[in-house]
Amino acid sequence: MSRIRQHVPASRKDHTSRTSGASRTPRRLATAGVATTAAVLMAAALSPTAGAADRPTRTSAVAHATDILKDRASALGLTSAQGTAVRDVIVDRDGSQHVRYDRTYRGLPVLGGDFVLHLAPDGAYRSASRATRGTLSLPSVTPKVSAPKAAGIATQALRAVNLGQGLKKLRAKPRLVVDALHGAPKLAWRTDAVAQDGQGNPVARTVLTDATTGAQIDAWDSIETATGDGASLYSGTVPLETTSSGSSYQLKDPTRGNTYTGDAANKTDLCIFGICFIRAPATVFTDSDNHWGTGATADRASAAVDAQYGTNETWDYYKNVHGRNGIADDGKGSYNRVHYGNNYNNAFWDDGCFCMTYGDGDGSTFGPLVALDVAGHEMTHGVTSKTAALNYSGESGGLNEATSDILGTMVEWYAGNPSDVGDYLIGEEIVRSGFGKPALRFMDKPSRDGNSADYWSSSVGNLDVHYSSGVANHFAYLLAEGSGPKTINGVSYDSPTYNGSTVTGIGRDKVGKIWYRALTVYMTSSTKYAGARTATLNAAKDLYGASSTEYAAVAAAWSAVNVN
Repeated sequence: MSRIRQHVPASRKDHTSRTSGASRTPRRLATAGVATTAAVLMAAALSPTAGAADRPTRTSAVAHATDILKDRASALGLTSAQGTAVRDVIVDRDGSQHVRYDRTYRGLPVLGGDFVLHLAPDGAYRSASRATRGTLSLPSVTPKVSAPKAAGIATQALRAVNLGQGLKKLRAKPRLVVDALHGAPKLAWRTDAVAQDGQGNPVARTVLTDATTGAQIDAWDSIETATGDGASLYSGTVPLETTSSGSSYQLKDPTRGNTYTGDAANKTDLCIFGICFIRAPATVFTDSDNHWGTGATADRASAAVDAQYGTNETWDYYKNVHGRNGIADDGKGSYNRVHYGNNYNNAFWDDGCFCMTYGDGDGSTFGPLVALDVAGHEMTHGVTSKTAALNYSGESGGLNEATSDILGTMVEWYAGNPSDVGDYLIGEEIVRSGFGKPALRFMDKPSRDGNSADYWSSSVGNLDVHYSSGVANHFAYLLAEGSGPKTINGVSYDSPTYNGSTVTGIGRDKVGKIWYRALTVYMTSSTKYAGARTATLNAAKDLYGASSTEYAAVAAAWSAVNVN
């Protein structure tokens, strides 16, 4: 199923989540390690000179990696029972190549089977990043626990986290996988349970069950919450590129892959196991004079302006800063649906429709969830799904959420909008008085939300992913701005450190570049906080050198949040 990346109040117990390699149902169900068809992705570049004739191409990088797989199969733990498929390719400015693979075992997707080969400009092997390193072998791929029993376990799990909701149209579909993420490899049922709540809004949960014993291995929510010119709700009057259509205009941007925004007419989707029997509409907004919205919620086009603007700024950030041409790096635009559901307190990215969807909020806890940092956050989930596919539970899940917070925040700063100035608050525009806090999350001191972790501990992986993300959010703030009290754009911050150290920041632009490279080149589906430290240090070394101030600052910022 497509993974719906939603992102609303982590404080709400029913907010939904997302799993890395797992495909998502109203989220994306792209299971980590699933041998998927090799995505046709453009090689990401690190400078305007990318794509020069003397640099390896995507095709040649894959050819080099294929040769290495043959020579180093044993060292990489590959056997004749396993299959591999390319997920992503990155070619650096100097010609270094990074080819990311998913893996199967006897035809079954392997959770935690993904790995990245790192090659020199001439195609020679340098190193590999592997989600897991254990031997992949099973005595049998025939389950002792039946599929119907696994389905029943998952439906009960979905009911348990939605008590009192009166779930309708509840369905569950199990499929066999090999779980290499949770200790010794084992045969497992990965079951996606989906339903609609009392208002017709989607709810979903994925349950991983040992196919031999019936014991639950892991579980996670499959919907992740969040949260011409046009007069927007949050960003003032903004420029828009539109498409002329007869005597009117469509809210469709031909300069950004034909990204468009449509009206969901307060309807919802009905999707089961990746097949959508009913899709809420996305009727493209039209306007007669190419001046969109009024800046008030009463005009349905106002929210559409925010959504289109958020998509535009996110597209531009990834393209102009990181050389990424669209969410999937293929030059194709996504689309937005606004006015989804009834008083829906969520916003989500769905890989199935390759689209962003926004609810209007209930008016007391949240307003329309079309703010700029929400758009950047949710669409970054799409970028993560096409790259590291961080598993959406435990520490990996916290890093998944933090990636969207960190890079979504970078989108807000990149936009430089005077009506929604850059800050290190998450969702500050969408919260209302009923929420009780001025933002969803606070990067300088995550515990200000009452739940998030400021520092790493051995138990942080047991927290909800919106709270365990605090460790990485805190790291990113410290790396960008440094520790101690300060006021930035009129917002007061006071960031502490675990070890009492004083951290000096290197600036948010460098933080964004380091995190993006770590995500796309070094992280895998199973990366935890220790691995994120290594990945960001590698990224800093690549970008600035092992003896650089930036490299030392990355190490210092991780130590300041107790990741050593």
